[in-house]
Amino acid sequence: MDNNSSDPLASADVLHSDQPGDEILYPREIFSRHRRQNETVEIRSYDFKRPERISKDQMRSLQTLHEGFARNFGASLSGFLRTIVEVRVEQAEQMTYSEFLGSLANPTSFSLITGEPLDGQFCLEISPLIIYPILDRLMGGNTKDLFVPQRPMTMIEMRLVRRIIERGMHSLTEAWSGIGDFSFQLGEMESNPQLVQIVPPNEVVVVIGFEVRMGGRTGTMKLCLPYNVIEPVIEDLNARNWFVTTRDSEENTVQSMIEKGLSEATLDVEVTLAETSITFNELRTLQVGDLLTTSKLSSDPVVVSVGGSPKFTGSIGHHRGNSAVKIEGIYEGQHASGTDQE
Repeated sequence: MDNNSSDPLASADVLHSDQPGDEILYPREIFSRHRRQNETVEIRSYDFKRPERISKDQMRSLQTLHEGFARNFGASLSGFLRTIVEVRVEQAEQMTYSEFLGSLANPTSFSLITGEPLDGQFCLEISPLIIYPILDRLMGGNTKDLFVPQRPMTMIEMRLVRRIIERGMHSLTEAWSGIGDFSFQLGEMESNPQLVQIVPPNEVVVVIGFEVRMGGRTGTMKLCLPYNVIEPVIEDLNARNWFVTTRDSEENTVQSMIEKGLSEATLDVEVTLAETSITFNELRTLQVGDLLTTSKLSSDPVVVSVGGSPKFTGSIGHHRGNSAVKIEGIYEGQHASGTDQE
């Protein structure tokens, strides 16, 4: 029996084909053809452990949204602490919840946030490098020589931090108003973030990183948004008119938030009854019961200073059993305008 007759690869039709397109392609030639066809193909890396569920446009929208939150929160803290506090967005990125927890200090300030009508929780972490200087400032310190302790916060410190973060909730609600009607509220607080599991470890989250500056102190703040929580509204971040609305209202919103923050700041108001000059010898012999005479009459207006600067003139008296001053006019050097104000 002829072995060649049973082997289809040994037939003359295969080995000696003259039809167009029937030529035999050897491996080297096949490889070179595929290489020429794929020269224009863009190859991008993809990490299956960190799937990107949110598009780049949506990530940019989230970053823009929270840039407004950062400005408003900084203005609110500036008025509350009576010093300049700057908050700005550093980056927005996707990662798993376990990776987010692994990037945090322990102990730290870790807070849970609810945002009705969203189903689920956000979380906010504020670095000890900035939260302790803020607490020190709140309690009257100057934060210059502050030692940042590596310990969980006390109950008193956590109550003070709650007051600070609650201001951030107002700013966050204002920032998200461009998407819908949300109400963000502060929930539980924890010092050890590893004890809090708001989503499974492999769940994708969006982390908005902030830089917080106060005086010579700098720290970080991170807002974690689980994908399954923001998924119902994620498509709203694609709308171009959201950007237009945000840009049109951004200036008015920031101005109103700054005014609101500054309106809660306290100022010292002083009333100067009279001034006179004495010699150093008279000062040395000054005793209790001595009288100092001035050239000012008891009926002359007094000067009312705000924050150490003369602003108004007024008349002194009593109101409901307490010493009081009535604003009579605007201070203009040695002369005052005659407008009568309460």
